[in-house]
Amino acid sequence: MIVKPIKTRVFKEGKNLFNFITHYIKKLPEKSVLVVTSKIVALAENRTAMVKNHKEKERLIIAESQMAMPTKYVWLTIKDNMVMASAGIDESNAGGKLILLPKDSFKSAHNLRLQLRKKYKIKNLGVLITDGRTMPLRAGITGVALGYAGLKGIKNYIGTSDIFGKKFEFSKVDIADSLATAAVLVMGEGKERQPLAIIKNAPIEFCEKINAKELHIDIREDMYMPLFSKMSKQKGNTPILP
Repeated sequence: MIVKPIKTRVFKEGKNLFNFITHYIKKLPEKSVLVVTSKIVALAENRTAMVKNHKEKERLIIAESQMAMPTKYVWLTIKDNMVMASAGIDESNAGGKLILLPKDSFKSAHNLRLQLRKKYKIKNLGVLITDGRTMPLRAGITGVALGYAGLKGIKNYIGTSDIFGKKFEFSKVDIADSLATAAVLVMGEGKERQPLAIIKNAPIEFCEKINAKELHIDIREDMYMPLFSKMSKQKGNTPILP
């Protein structure tokens, strides 16, 4: 698998994302995956905010979250059915503003894919919208897929046999987040100015329709449920204890 980051100018809020991508990418090969950092998707959608103080920022985080709980450093939140810090709201490389997550990353990936397939005259194309995330008890940032189109996000081993003939009962591979992590590694998190990447020769299955819920686990069935039990569900801006 080859992951190639694309260096660009700084993307400005409100600019056309499709025009930006096609300016820097002259050709997309068949069976490739275009990776787009969520920050420029959000900027294209004008998903930014200005706050006057810390309290306003906290209210914004709560409003953007499904569940939220303050911790020593950040708000621990669930947003778009994923655990993340502060509902994904980012201050880095934002020019003094707060950048929120895209409104609907799966829809954004779908629309981009339609435009790009037509532009580059290809059939099999994946589009992956990524963000950085932290993991419990692990230092550093890895990648996460906020939304994707054109590829299956999970590989299911349940019912198949291991090398000794034992049947898998639970094993699945998270394809989407694995690709996101590989891309985030080369795209960088600082001043690299590489918000795009092209992945080639990935061991994935391309498809026309995706299941946007294929990676989701019901919170009541999740092995980390004891950690979530302390969090507050959000109804409007009012925390409600579960």
